[in-house]
Amino acid sequence: MSESQRFQLGTIGALSLSVVSSVSIVICNKALISTLNFSFATTLTSWHLLVTFCSLHVALCLNLFEHKPFDARAVMGFGILNGISIGLLNLSLGFNSVGFYQMTKLAIIPCTVLLEIIFFRKIFSRSIQFSLAILLLGVGIATVTDLQLNALGSFLSFLAVITTCVAQIMTNTIQKKFKVSSTQLLYQSCPYQAITLFVIGPFLDGLLTNKNVFAFKYTPQVLFFIVLSCMISVSVNFSTFLVIGKTSAVTYQVLGHLKTCLVLAFGYILLHDPFSWRNILGILIAVVGMIVYSYCCTLESQQKAAEASAPLTQAKESESDPLLTVENGTGILADGVVPKAPVWKSNKDLHA
Repeated sequence: MSESQRFQLGTIGALSLSVVSSVSIVICNKALISTLNFSFATTLTSWHLLVTFCSLHVALCLNLFEHKPFDARAVMGFGILNGISIGLLNLSLGFNSVGFYQMTKLAIIPCTVLLEIIFFRKIFSRSIQFSLAILLLGVGIATVTDLQLNALGSFLSFLAVITTCVAQIMTNTIQKKFKVSSTQLLYQSCPYQAITLFVIGPFLDGLLTNKNVFAFKYTPQVLFFIVLSCMISVSVNFSTFLVIGKTSAVTYQVLGHLKTCLVLAFGYILLHDPFSWRNILGILIAVVGMIVYSYCCTLESQQKAAEASAPLTQAKESESDPLLTVENGTGILADGVVPKAPVWKSNKDLHA
């Protein structure tokens, strides 16, 4: 199996793990919050991250991965920013209607694209842009209902979108810049994320629910679902860093909208949530957008691989035929064509 095939297999595995674990934790948390009235989402997330760190520490002790320290300030800033973005998303949901919150999540993709174009000179082809537009239209039809605007909620949503985009772009950038794996980055940033959310979590949850997380009655059933949610979160957090590291922040957001569609479908099938033809139409349009996006990314990835292999092939041919340069003297091919240098493109969002 070639290196490119192993990379593609690893990417497919990461995407699959992310989808399965995310849909599972949403269903688990929905039962915990809706059925058992445990509505302390931010505090629960801090517990998720704490359990994730402990699990990774055990894995480190078992030599399942190598600890690779790097820029401490970058790790701290990244971890705190991730924690703040989670808190702002929860605040956005608390101070806005569900429809406006869904619009906030939809805004993350175009904002990420804009930031990568401005600061990283990244190029997104027209086909990629078109597929993303189809995807966002479909998810918007399926999820956005009411749009009630207010100044505070809009400001919180703006901050949530910006911090989320920057944090996800940093996830990819840090892994490539410092040559660390997703596991190594998650292990070092987890404590900062957990501490940030553990400090602000009870305050935010109290502000949004008018309840005290420490005064809640923890029955055996509630504890069971909390433990189950924390166990699934290890896979969720790991797969998130893995997917962004192997693909890009935009691809991760596309995957996130696939999860939204699956959650809607599972909610209707398993929990008998209300479902309309508008939901079905939106999901179908979103799926078409995802298929087009995956096809375009795969096609561009193959083109980039072909461009990268072209000079290697020419070099091998030159080495195998020494008369090529001797007879022509200047390195010009027999038919008079001068070999051109490969054209490199800056588009890195090529992994489906």
